[in-house]
Formats: sequence, structure tokens, C-alpha cells
Amino acid sequence: MFKIEKEIIDWGGKTLTIETGRVARQAHGSVIATYEGTSVLATVVSEFEEKKDLGFFPLTVNYQEKAYAAGKIPGGFFKREGRPSEKETLVSRLIDRPIRPLFADGFNCETQVIANVISYDGENDPDIVALIACSAALTLSGIPFMGPIGASRVGYIDSEFVLNPTKEQMNKECNLDLIVAGTRSAVLMVESEANELTEEIMLGAVTFGQESFVSVIDAIISLAEKAAKEPRVVEKEDLSELEDRVDKLVNNDLVKAYKIADKQERSNTIAQIKTDLLSEIIPENSQEENPSESEINKVLKNIEKNIVRGSILDTSKRIDGRNLETVRPIQSDVSVLPLTHGSALFTRGETQALVVTTLGTGDDEKYVDGLDETYKERFMLHYNFPPYSVGEVGRTGFTGRREIGHGKLAWRALKAVMPSYDDFPYTIRLVSEITESNGSSSMATVCGSSLSMMDAGIPLNRPVAGIAMGLIKEDDKIAVLSDILGDEDHLGDMDFKVAGTDKGITSLQMDIKITGITKDIMEAALTQAKKGRLHILEEMAKAIEKSRDEVNTTAPRIETIQVHKDKIREVIGAGGKVVREIVEESGAKVDINDDGTIRVASSNTESLEKALEMINSIVAEPEMGTIYEGKVVKIMDFGAFVNFFGKKDGLVHISQLANERVKTVTDVVKEGDIVKVKFIGFDRGKVKLSMKEVDQETGEEIKREKAQEKNSEGSKK
Repeated sequence: MFKIEKEIIDWGGKTLTIETGRVARQAHGSVIATYEGTSVLATVVSEFEEKKDLGFFPLTVNYQEKAYAAGKIPGGFFKREGRPSEKETLVSRLIDRPIRPLFADGFNCETQVIANVISYDGENDPDIVALIACSAALTLSGIPFMGPIGASRVGYIDSEFVLNPTKEQMNKECNLDLIVAGTRSAVLMVESEANELTEEIMLGAVTFGQESFVSVIDAIISLAEKAAKEPRVVEKEDLSELEDRVDKLVNNDLVKAYKIADKQERSNTIAQIKTDLLSEIIPENSQEENPSESEINKVLKNIEKNIVRGSILDTSKRIDGRNLETVRPIQSDVSVLPLTHGSALFTRGETQALVVTTLGTGDDEKYVDGLDETYKERFMLHYNFPPYSVGEVGRTGFTGRREIGHGKLAWRALKAVMPSYDDFPYTIRLVSEITESNGSSSMATVCGSSLSMMDAGIPLNRPVAGIAMGLIKEDDKIAVLSDILGDEDHLGDMDFKVAGTDKGITSLQMDIKITGITKDIMEAALTQAKKGRLHILEEMAKAIEKSRDEVNTTAPRIETIQVHKDKIREVIGAGGKVVREIVEESGAKVDINDDGTIRVASSNTESLEKALEMINSIVAEPEMGTIYEGKVVKIMDFGAFVNFFGKKDGLVHISQLANERVKTVTDVVKEGDIVKVKFIGFDRGKVKLSMKEVDQETGEEIKREKAQEKNSEGSKK
């Protein structure tokens, strides 16, 4: 019934199996990749009819984590998987980025790639397995895919690179989490998070990762030789005549337009050139057969690409007049918003980010429910890219994949310098509003976030800056560009983002559009990026050099006290009654941990002190021999109970009421009296107090000898 084909290899000391022919046989390509106990089912389906006049390749990639894969039932009311989580969105992008450039030029059929995590062992992350499964499914499908690609995760532990480290290794020992994907001869994608590592280590990690996945590529090719479908034929349209015609009409005008430094003026000029061109080539009410608008746009893009790239390669001059290494002018401002906990406006050329920091308590932490255990996240960064930032009209009110991806890149860049929770017990949320954009708004977010957090008084280890690098490569001519513009990104061969401190790299992201990137080119880009990063850090320091000594007065203050675990139940009270009273009376937030850590937060000093006083009155213990002032709360035949220490009561035995013999307790005290007592010990766990050892007028202690004298004098009388 099944015609099963599989390849099994030892990869990094673990077993990798790639199988086809058993599941999802109606898909054009389907593969189950299994790495130890983690399995991903990848399927590929592509329409046979082309989508014309789209202007882009209609590829959709969806990565989905099924709760059953980890033996869990989803949370929420409906108890089923819902909208994609942040991780699912990020991994979908992770798969899309290296495979998209490898589809044959001219192939425009709608294509859908779906990766379902169907088994998870808790140790081996499904993202790498999903990349491999999708690569194999595409290679088997017959779709014109110029792969396969391989992928690997690289860790850095004890000064050595580790292939595909486990979750436990990543959480405890690792200074690097780097994912690299590509073909046998070229790196196509890098995504990483690092603990301030050098350029040499990062480059070594990329090289190590690429060399490590060659065996995976070989396994996919071996499987394809046994099970691949017949390849589809793609007829590449010949638009050379149209390109020659368009070039003669617009070349001179486009050359002039791309010398305009201002983005809006340049964009408007180019838009007018396109409008005039369409009117020229496709006259209104024309009965003749004319080229389509999409064909004209395609050749026009090639002409623009040749103009921009040729100018850079021949003259080393860019669209805005800069040379290859110059960073655009930078302006950094902090405390730009009056009532926020921290704020910064970072402007680099025509790219600008307004970043706001908000500090919260443990109640504000984000719950993350994934295949692993549910955990709390105390550091959040949200990136927003409104249409007005590029002078356009567009949809608002939803978060797209791009926004999630750029926000996560900035989050990774900053994570390495964040203070520990013990040193700074706040929940931190950053919001980056991109108010202008002309290249690398994600790196502007990194810079603005660093400034905003320092303005808020968050004790960062060091400030972080980011820069986006580009590449133009034609045959032997190569130009590496620092701080690329939007057009240079769009028309170039590489988008290479590097973020870090003056000590080292904290995040690196790379997407390659060609297959000729060598180790030397990457090394040159990293070296040039370091120079640019250090320059940006110097410019940022003009606004603020280090974190403020205290949090903003508008932010909540958090005080931490440590109590014995046995006291926690007393602070909480039956059904939470006591802690609710503390919160209601003081107005402060109280967060109690099982280990005895209590955090009290309030933006009002009086509220904070009131809550601390109430808690201390419950958990503190009286000191032996100390004199306290208290209130008589109950009279008994054998003595009086006095509330003397917060909510603690103690017994003044009738023999301890006065130096003379007391017949009746009420002869000395009555309920409601304020008295001074000395803590003299415990009797079967109950507090013992004395009034006769304290001068009730002065509150001073009466020495025992003096007390005995007074007692003797009283007896003689």
C-alpha cells in the first residue's frame, strides 16, 4: 500500500531520519523528518496555473506546533490550537527566508509549504527539523526549486562550537544560539542571539554550521534520486526587446532621479516617470496588442537595479551621496515624553524610531504557553510599523509577520545586556513606533530601545547599537555598504544586520539573495559593521552615556524583603484575606513567592511604606529584653493580654503587672489602656511580657535590684 523511501544518517551524534511515501501522499511533496524524538511533517502543494500580474512570487509558509506533539492539551476556553504563536510566526519566517530565493526565475504558481510538529521530545527544537523537512519536501515535489538547502543550530559552550545543542545546554551553558541555512556552496540565512561575542567567533560559527549540514543535503539528494517527481518545465519569458525599448525611454530620467538624496522627492519623481512610461507604451483606448503593466514593471525594475548597482560599483557613490562606509547623520534624544517611565527618539537619516519603556510588576509578566512548559517572560519588545512612516495609506490595527520578526530581532540584540531579576525586579515592556523609515528600522529600534531603557533607569550592562549592511556584487566587483537605504536593500544582494556593544556582537541576522557570498566577503562585512556600530554608540552617548541612577519618578518603586517560608501563610492569610487587606489599605501591589521573597510595588512612597510596615508587623519577631508600647486588649483572671508588636499579642501575668502583690488584674490595668511592656521570653510557645520591669512613666527599664527594693519597701508598708 505504501511505497516508503527513507534516508537515515548520524548527525551530530544523533539520528536523523527523512522519510517519504507514508503520509500526505496527495500533496505534491511530503516528508517526515525525525531528529531523535522530534518529528515534523512538511507538505508542499503548488498550483499549475500561474498567477500573472502579481509582481511577486506567491509563496506561503506556515509552521504549526501541535500540542499533542508534547503530550499536552492546549490552554484557553476552546482547548484547541488557535492563531499562530510568536514562535510559530518566527519559524515560518525562518523557513521562508532561505527557500524563497531558490525558486526558478519566472515560476509564479501559488505555492504553499506547511510544517506540522507532530512529535516533540523536549530536547531537540523542531525549528531546525522543520527547515530540513521543508527543504526535502520541495526537492521531491517536482516544483522548480534550486535546492536542496540544509540547516543547523550552532551553540558556543566552553569556547567550542556545538552542533544542535539540546534545550538544557542552551538554557544553562550556551553563549550563542545561531541558526544557519544554505546550500552546499553558499549561506542563505543566518539568525542568532549572542552574549557579546567577537566577529571572529560569529564568523567561525557560521562556517561551522554550514560545514555541518552538508551531510543533510547529501541525504536529501539521495532520497530525491529514489522518490522525486518529474520536474516541472518553466518557460522563462523573453522581455529583452521590451527592456531595450523601455531603457531608451527612461534611462536618462532614472539616472537623474537616483541622484536625488531626499527619499520622498526621489520616490515621487520615479513614480511620475513610471506613469509617463505606461502612458507611452500602453496608450489609452489602444486596440493593438501591448505588453502588460506587470511586464513593464519587471523590466523597469531591472533597469533601476542596473543604474543603482552600476553607480555604486563604478564610483563608490551611493544614492544619497555617501561613500560605502559612511553612516547617515544621527540625532539621539531622551526623555521626550513627560509621563512615560522612559523614552527616546532615535533618528538616523530618514529612519526614525520613537521608543517608550514601561516598568511593571510581576503581575504584568507575559505567560507563554508553548510545546515546552508554560513560563513567564518579564522582558517584552513590541515593534510597530505604521503606513505613514513611508508616506503611504495602509491597514492598521493588526500585527504582521514582519513586525513580529523585527521586534524579536531587536529583543535578541538587547537580551544579553539586561539586568537579572534579582538586581532589577521589574517587568519591562518596550514599544518601538517607527515614525519614519528609509532602511533598517529594526536597527533603529535597537538603538532607540537602549537609549529609552537607560532613560528609565534600567541598569543595562552596556548600551547596544545596531547597523544594517548591504552588498552589491557583479562578477569580480564587490561593494559592501554600511547603513543601507531602503532602495539599496531592495536592489542589493544582501541584508546583513549586526547589533552589539563595544565589547561584542549580541545579534546577527543575514539574508542573501545570491549564491556567491564567500567567507572573505562576510568577514569584510563584519569588520565594516563593527566600525559603524562603534560610531553609532559614540553618537548615542551624546544623549545619555549610562543608565540613570534611579527609575523615573513616574515608575513604580519596588522594594524586596525576604521572610522565612513559614511566614508566607501568615502574610497571605486564610483565602488570601490578609494580603488583600494589605493591598486595599495601602494601595500598593504585593507579589509573594514560595521561596519567601515578597516584592512590594507602588509609585507612591507613602503607599509603599504603609504596605511594608503592615508586612513587617506580621513577619517580624520581637527581640528579647526590648521594651515596647502596647494596648491592653483582653483581661483575664490570671493576667492581661497586650497587643505590643504589630498584630502580636503577649501575656502579662498577674505576677508581672507590678512590683507589689496584685489581687485583681483590673486594679492595675483595664482594656484599652496603653502600657509599656518588656519582652521577657516564651512559655510553651506563648509570648511572656512584663510591666513591673518598666517605668510606666518614662518607659525606661527598671533593674531587677531596684525592682526588688521597691518590692521590699511595699511589703514593709
